[in-house]
Amino acid sequence: MPTIHVHTKPEYDIHIGRGLLDRCGELTRAVKAPCRALVLCDTNVEPLYADRVERSFAATGYEVTRHVFPAGEQSKNLAVLGELLNRLGEEGFTRTDLLAALGGGVCGDMGGFAAAVFQRGIDFVQIPTTLLAAVDSSVGGKTAVDLPCGKNMAGCFWQPKAVICDPDLFDTLSPEVFACGMAETIKTGAILDKALFEQLERCDIRSEIEAVVARCCELKRSVVEEDERDLGLRQLLNFGHTIGHGIERTSHFTLPHGYAVAIGMVLMARAAERLGASEEGITERLISILQRYGLPTSTDLPVKTLCEASHMDKKRSGKDITIVVPERLGAAVRRRMTMEELDRWIIKGASV
Repeated sequence: MPTIHVHTKPEYDIHIGRGLLDRCGELTRAVKAPCRALVLCDTNVEPLYADRVERSFAATGYEVTRHVFPAGEQSKNLAVLGELLNRLGEEGFTRTDLLAALGGGVCGDMGGFAAAVFQRGIDFVQIPTTLLAAVDSSVGGKTAVDLPCGKNMAGCFWQPKAVICDPDLFDTLSPEVFACGMAETIKTGAILDKALFEQLERCDIRSEIEAVVARCCELKRSVVEEDERDLGLRQLLNFGHTIGHGIERTSHFTLPHGYAVAIGMVLMARAAERLGASEEGITERLISILQRYGLPTSTDLPVKTLCEASHMDKKRSGKDITIVVPERLGAAVRRRMTMEELDRWIIKGASV
């Protein structure tokens, strides 16, 4: 069972291994004494795993309550967050209690944000049920909800007490949801580790999933430890996300996050290659690997719409924005530019 220690404030462990779901209470008790625990999950996850998690927590001394919200990115908003916070208050939860986020990125992001702001902060653990959450969103302490003006526009940094990842849970994912996780996995290789990218080009991902998840978490751990507050190096993890988030918002969050990021990566890589900012051939390899895992590589949205939507990105500072440019496979740089320059890059990347 790989265990990856994250040296943030506070520090915590990422536990990765098959069968860990039934040990989540035991692993949590190692870092948090038994107390009241609210298990947060959505309507997709509840019938699959909620009972098992509650039994594990109860068996190790926790008093367990469950809160369920409608599945989907559309639920990651202030109204649903408010319902969760009210539930914590109505049930009499205190600052010494615990929230367990059992689910994908939406659950982890919103659950972490609720934990951060309820009574100015309670502890929480991440129990990712999707590949995307396992390799990306459950690690690093970013929490948020969406606003009508954009994705993840209201949030804060709040590190979990532990991340407990059981790859067996990925067996129940639909092909679409699994592919979304592969988008973030491919992104990690594209910007940080050429060997990982090449492994994904040739491997049977299902047979190597535990090792791949562990490698992604190690890479993200290294970035987060150097830049916990997303002020510099950590921004590299946003490769494809400026355009991707714009596409998501334009679709009213009906297009899955991983699909939008896949398109955003291709457009940015193509623009970089055409403008001489990256090595030749990177776009072709990126398109090939994304298509191998069933991900889209283009959009029918008008270029003007793409530009306008990307202007709402939270990485914007005044009239400038920082984007991520892949120089070569496994290496990327941050590039600050005006919004007019960003538009030119999007136009270059969108024209096939």
